[in-house]
Amino acid sequence: MRRRWAIEVLAVTGPPVLLAGLGLIHPSDLTDDSAATWRNLHIALLPIFPLLALGPWIVVRREHRLLRWAVVVLGFVYAIFYTALDVLAGIGAGALQAAGGHDWTSTLFHEANDLAFYGVRAFLIATSVAAAAALGRAGALAVPGALLVVGAGWSFLNSHIYWPRGGLTMLALAIGWVALILAQRFSRVDEPERL
Repeated sequence: MRRRWAIEVLAVTGPPVLLAGLGLIHPSDLTDDSAATWRNLHIALLPIFPLLALGPWIVVRREHRLLRWAVVVLGFVYAIFYTALDVLAGIGAGALQAAGGHDWTSTLFHEANDLAFYGVRAFLIATSVAAAAALGRAGALAVPGALLVVGAGWSFLNSHIYWPRGGLTMLALAIGWVALILAQRFSRVDEPERL
């Protein structure tokens, strides 16, 4: 039981805390001087951002199959479209800037933001569904966590991981997911886990 608890906490806190930390070194602007760091950081972020989808899934994993599938599909949409943001505005724009192709970077940013629009909204919906499920299961115990994750999901719509807002958004997600898991744990009678 303790091992499973530790794995859950690591799964919901690891990605956002790591992203918040990497946000500390994320350049605030893409310039000739920051282009290499910008590009390389976004390469490192590629496997981390999709892991944010674990939070909503872990919260709903004991719920009805339809709810679990909805969160999985929303997490998939988020992962695909947010990865497009990192590839285009992060890796592509950074590489173009470093190569002196300044005229093309705005085009990549525009395309990336258009695609990220769907990803961050899917994440917000998945987060809201998970928060509602936790509220339904744990009642008032889940209110603090629900407010944190939905508020952070809303902030994530346009904060990325830039400090301070983006980093604090990631930390709010980590704290909120743990609060929801705790609320569910303290409120439930021993139930078999449905996978």
